[in-house]
Amino acid sequence: MLWRDTDTPCRAGFAVTRQIRGSVRRNRARRRLREAFRAARGATPPRAALMVVGKRGALDAPLGDLTEQLRRALAALPGPRGGR
Repeated sequence: MLWRDTDTPCRAGFAVTRQIRGSVRRNRARRRLREAFRAARGATPPRAALMVVGKRGALDAPLGDLTEQLRRALAALPGPRGGR
């Protein structure tokens, strides 16, 4: 995950490596990352721009595990947390 502080409300972008062969599989991994981000959104600083980069494990990992990994990564970012 890449991030930076901004003056605008939190926003996130999602990219998936081309090591995941086939556009259908890459899109499925991207959708899973977006869903995990929605579930973990409360751990995000209120003013940050994020780029989440998905690897092969994003396609195979259970959604609960993916959400927990993303929540831990977001909690490691400095700054107050948004109460969404």
